[in-house]
Amino acid sequence: MDISVIVPLYNEEESLPELHAWIRRVMSANNFTYEIIFVNDGSSDGSWDVIERLSKDDANVRGIKFRRNYGKSPALFCGFKAAKGNVVITMDADLQDSPDEIPELYRMITQDGYDLVSGYKQKRYDPLSKTIPTKLFNATARAISGVKNLHDFNCGLKAYKNVVVKNIEVYGEMHRYIPYLAKEAGFKKIGEKIVHHQARKYGTTKFGINRFFNGYLDLITLWFLTNFGKKPMHVFGLLGSFVFFIGFVALIWLFVEKIINLTNGVYGDLLSNHASFFIALTAMLLGTQLFLAGFLGDLISRNSQGRNEYLIEEEINIDKQN
Repeated sequence: MDISVIVPLYNEEESLPELHAWIRRVMSANNFTYEIIFVNDGSSDGSWDVIERLSKDDANVRGIKFRRNYGKSPALFCGFKAAKGNVVITMDADLQDSPDEIPELYRMITQDGYDLVSGYKQKRYDPLSKTIPTKLFNATARAISGVKNLHDFNCGLKAYKNVVVKNIEVYGEMHRYIPYLAKEAGFKKIGEKIVHHQARKYGTTKFGINRFFNGYLDLITLWFLTNFGKKPMHVFGLLGSFVFFIGFVALIWLFVEKIINLTNGVYGDLLSNHASFFIALTAMLLGTQLFLAGFLGDLISRNSQGRNEYLIEEEINIDKQN
């Protein structure tokens, strides 16, 4: 199979028939063998009914229905797991991503040898409340991730080699950083293509300012996990050892100073009457705790069973062995 198109969606019943017809038209014009995987992320409208109706008219339509709303990352994870195409395309369901971009994205993967190609919506039709935070976020993402050639990490329109989506784990809200995840998994050839962005035709944007702040928190989390997730002792152990050493040296200095004063006949106050004594003890205790945190983190090594298990209510034309 040439292409798997994965469409995560939430309350997009109005746009689905038009999107399906558009994708189908592009695939037929280019003689692609394909599948369209709609992942219904707990929609409260009639989106699933539309998907069921489309699957009866088109055998290339597949569907996954979550029992509740989990988010875009879980939807992509399940879509990636089910995808069988040599090239995997992801796009949003709101008609702001153009399926006409698919042939060129496919060519860049199959002929130019890219592992991943991310869309870049150079001219956007979003409100300023979305575009300005997006620009700030992307600048930070470029700096931290080291993927310098991407301008739009969060663009929903992307193309991947099948082997890429089978070897990255998307969870939580990590869909924003799939290029970073791919890079850390060893897929270094990441490209960008300027794509056409259309104004939303149906419904309203689901972007909120909370997603902007969550994006930064997720980026910091991802950076920490990719650098220290396998060996948390490298950061907690080092920091704990440093703090313990500072506290230990300060305590020894207080004892030495006290002994010198006693030798010279200066008795003064008890050490326990000095705040510096308790600060030194606290530093040693804190250092010990940080060291133990690193040790325990090393033992756990971020193995969380069930992190990517979701309650799927119903599926359409999904191969179970995937």
